[in-house]
Amino acid sequence: MYGNLLIVLFAYSSIINSVSCYYITVDADAEECFFDKVESGTKMSLTFEIAEGGFLDIDVRIVGPDGKVIYQGERESSGKYTFAAHANGIYTYCFSNKMSTMTPKVVMFNMQIGESAKHEENQGEESSTKLEDMIRELSGALTGVKQEQEYMQLRDRIHRSINESTNSRVVMWSFFEAVILVAMTFGQIYYLKRFFEVRRVV
Repeated sequence: MYGNLLIVLFAYSSIINSVSCYYITVDADAEECFFDKVESGTKMSLTFEIAEGGFLDIDVRIVGPDGKVIYQGERESSGKYTFAAHANGIYTYCFSNKMSTMTPKVVMFNMQIGESAKHEENQGEESSTKLEDMIRELSGALTGVKQEQEYMQLRDRIHRSINESTNSRVVMWSFFEAVILVAMTFGQIYYLKRFFEVRRVV
């Protein structure tokens, strides 16, 4: 019983450690790259979204260990790309903000790396118990829940920023209208006063 409990706790801790999103700031006219070393056949999934900066867009590029471009997107605000590693080695994924000359971008991203094909084959040969199957299902469910929570937090952050920006613009426009209205009022008073003013003829 204690052995099964330890397996569950170990699986849960590995899930929490393996599923994490990162926030990075990509300066204007700059590029940030990250690297993962994986084996051939490993499933990889890159999820990203722009949290702040400019028009909320960025260039994305994924390059294999042989220098081959696996995926390339321009001016994307969010996306998810899943692929299987075609060779052993280091895979590079970059976020480029070179199209911007002044505005930095804040990017939230997550590279989820599955188990290698060899590990899955060895795991399939071993006899799996009902508890192990339940742990795998729990792992997938927790991964989905955590990613959804992080996505919703980011969307809330973006919408809050938009609302605050809109509110500040409304306040500034209202202040501008009030100034114009006061100026027009004094202008009309001055004009009417001059219109009805009695001029003396010398």
